[in-house]
Amino acid sequence: MNVPFVDLAAQTAEVRPEIDEALRAALDRSAFYGGPALTAFEDAFARYCGAAHAVAVASGTDALELALRAIGIGAGDVVVTVPHTFIATAEAVIQTGATPRFVDVERRTYNMDPAELARYLTESCERDTAGVVRERATGLRVAAVIPVHLYGLPCAMAEILAIAEAFGLEVVEDACQAHGAEYRLPDGRTAKAGTLGRAGCFSFYPAKNLGAIGEAGALVTNDAAVAERVRILRDHGQRERYIHVSPDGVNARMDAIQAAVLSIKLTRLPFWNERRRQAAAWYAEQLGDSGLQLPWEPNGASHVYHLYVVRVPERDRVRQELADAGVATGVHYPVPLHLQPAFAQLGFERGRYPVAERAAAEVVSLPMYPHITQEQVSYVAAQLRHAVAPLMAARR
Repeated sequence: MNVPFVDLAAQTAEVRPEIDEALRAALDRSAFYGGPALTAFEDAFARYCGAAHAVAVASGTDALELALRAIGIGAGDVVVTVPHTFIATAEAVIQTGATPRFVDVERRTYNMDPAELARYLTESCERDTAGVVRERATGLRVAAVIPVHLYGLPCAMAEILAIAEAFGLEVVEDACQAHGAEYRLPDGRTAKAGTLGRAGCFSFYPAKNLGAIGEAGALVTNDAAVAERVRILRDHGQRERYIHVSPDGVNARMDAIQAAVLSIKLTRLPFWNERRRQAAAWYAEQLGDSGLQLPWEPNGASHVYHLYVVRVPERDRVRQELADAGVATGVHYPVPLHLQPAFAQLGFERGRYPVAERAAAEVVSLPMYPHITQEQVSYVAAQLRHAVAPLMAARR
C-alpha cells in the first residue's frame, strides 16, 4: 500500500464543482482583487473564529508581520517566541526591525512553556524607571510574545496571557496551523485559537486544515484599530485608491479567487477537522502500546491535528523503512530556529533550548488529512511498529 503524506487531490475533488463555478464567476466578472468575494470571506472567517474582524492578506507570514507592525512593534523591540516552529514566526519579527528571543517548549505539547517565559522575563529582564520591561543585557524593550499553536494544538493561553499582562506585553497568536482549534478558559468559556491575544494569525497554505489553491493568509482581532491599520498596510498604505496615508505600506493583498475558494472550503472545515480527529483516534488506538510519544491533548484543549507527530529513535532510519513500505512522512521541524544559519547573529549555542533540540531530532509527522482511511492508518501504524520494535526493545 502507498500512503501519501497529504492528499490534496481528494480534498479538491470533494469541492471541485463549487470551485469550478467560483473560478468561472471570477473570470466572468474579471474581479481579481477585493470586492464581494474578499469581503464575504473576511466576514465568514471572523464569524467562524468568533472574532470581531478578519483581514485577509497574501500569506500567513504577512499576517504575522502586519499584526506586529499594527500594534507598534519595530526596531528596538524584543518579541519572545519559541525555537520549535516554522521560520516564518521569527522571520516576521525580523521584518518589522525587532529582535526575536526564544523560550523553550513543553516536552509533551511542543508549545511554549509558560514557566520558561516567566523565567526569561524575571531572570533576563528588568523594569526601567518608567516601568517598561527591558532586557538587562541589551536594554531593548520586551514588547510582545508570540505563542505558536503548533501542529494544531492550542498553547496554555491562560498562563501565557496572565504572564503577558503582568509584564505589559502584547500577545499575537501564531495560529497558522490551528484553524478551528479550541481552548477552554478558566472561567469555562471556550474560544478558538487566534482570538485570545491582540491578534491571531493564520496561513492558508494549500496543505493547511483550511487551504487555498496558492498562498493566502489572514489575521483576526477584536480591535477595530488594529484591523484598520492592517487593511491600510496590506494595500500600499492606502485608505482609499491613490490616497496613501502610510509610508510603510506593502503589497500583501489576497486574491479574490483565493477568497472565493476559501469561502467554499470554510463550510467544510468543521467536518474536515472532525475527520482529522477521527484519524488521530485511530492512530492512538493502533500505537497506544508502542512505547512512542504520541500527540497529547491537555484538558481544556481541542486539537485539530494539522499534523500527527510522534517521536521515534533513529528517525532517519525509521523514515527510510516507512518510505520503503510506501508510507510518506515529514519532519516538522529538523533544525530549531536558534540553530538556523539565518539567525547565527543572535549568538545562541547548541544546548540553549534542550527540549526543542531533542524534539527536533526525534519528531516525525505521519500521514494526516481528512480523507485518510482507517485502513491506511492501520497500515501506517503497523509499518511504524515494525520499524521501531527492535529500537524500542534495545531501550528496555
